[in-house]
Amino acid sequence: MLTAPVDGLAEALAAVDAFDRCLVAGLLRPRTDQAGDLAEITRAVSGSPLASRVAEAAEKAAAGTAGEDHFLALAAARTALLGAAHDVLAARADAATGRTRTAEPPSAPGDPQQVNLLVAARTWLADLARAGWRGIDHELVGGAAQIVSAMLPRPELRRLATLLDGFAAELAASCPGSALERIPARRWGDLWARALLLTRPGAADQPATAAATGRLLPLGVDLHEHATAAQAQVHAVFEPADGTPSRLVRASVSVPKPDTVVAAGVWQLLRPHLSLLAALGEGRSMDLDAMPLTAEGDLVWDDTRARPGEAADPFATARVALPTAGAAPTAPLDRHPARLAEPVFLEGYTTSADGDTVVLTVAGDQLAVDTDRIPVAGPLTPEAALASGACIGLLRWDGGAFRLQPLAVETTVRRKTVALHAGAWAGGTTDKTGVKAEKAATDAVTVLRERAGRLLRK
Repeated sequence: MLTAPVDGLAEALAAVDAFDRCLVAGLLRPRTDQAGDLAEITRAVSGSPLASRVAEAAEKAAAGTAGEDHFLALAAARTALLGAAHDVLAARADAATGRTRTAEPPSAPGDPQQVNLLVAARTWLADLARAGWRGIDHELVGGAAQIVSAMLPRPELRRLATLLDGFAAELAASCPGSALERIPARRWGDLWARALLLTRPGAADQPATAAATGRLLPLGVDLHEHATAAQAQVHAVFEPADGTPSRLVRASVSVPKPDTVVAAGVWQLLRPHLSLLAALGEGRSMDLDAMPLTAEGDLVWDDTRARPGEAADPFATARVALPTAGAAPTAPLDRHPARLAEPVFLEGYTTSADGDTVVLTVAGDQLAVDTDRIPVAGPLTPEAALASGACIGLLRWDGGAFRLQPLAVETTVRRKTVALHAGAWAGGTTDKTGVKAEKAATDAVTVLRERAGRLLRK
């Protein structure tokens, strides 16, 4: 099921790529070939409710007269195509795992937003589309700084502000665009379209939440690290106290960080904000009392509503509880193939190495291991994945195929079965490598705090 071709997927992604080529060159003075690329994305959504708006927007863009609303329509078309790709891939993953998924979640109205700041962000994003990635320079990219500074103090705009801040930082590091040998067209197209849609009032409304009381059984942690930020996302099975079916949930924490804090030192920044990380490191469950839980399966973590529970081995959870846990739906703007991350458990496979690629052979089918996603902030390594006999991981879709991101593996060391977890150091560690990295991070953070203190006193 995971290796068979998906009808229509290649065509949808080709239409996205066509529009991304337009963003590379820019739409201020479109060339003839860009008109053909715009026509391709128009055809791709011709049978949808977006058809007339996208056709008009493509016509204006091809003539070099597109306004902000036209760019918004094109961003919506691009997002809709990737959303459709996400849906068919998620359905394929559900069929392969036998997992059920609930219907689309409702949303709760968010706080009133500052329309003027949203308009300012939309104008900057439209200017980027006109200039194209080849046309970016420091003056154009720097126009986001004032907008981000005004947005960050407002909680209802922080999601968009963080996106714009990171996007602008990537673009600034790549200026001037005319000198770039290779442009990450899909990635920058994703960030541009998502940011543009978030400038629509109501687009960032929070999903509805309900109180969750019961037992939380962690499976593993997915660590994301950027030069200026880090995020830990714990995947777990939640067993409600009222006896209703168990479900897959996530708990996340994000923090800003200096670029000098890397590897295991990142846990120092994350640990104080999420007690679940300590429980994960200790191999314990957590008992939740009325913890806010969105319909999309995200716990809005509050340490006062959680306490450590009994010992819980993630591999026991994966073998017993994971197969019957239901999955939550995905929010409309989050529907993207890159967002697929389905917890799975595999054992009884064979492994092989194809160059630097580790491949698992399960029931005659091959599944590549995404070793690039294994964080260095833990004892799990690609070599351990190659020597493993059981794996808890996230099923992802990347590079045109499903791939497996290991969260934990069981391997044999001196004739004993040993479990290695990517988040083993999340709650602290006695491992020599981990201790050394944490000490280096402590020293770096101490120096930065002292310098910040001097600046504030001045």
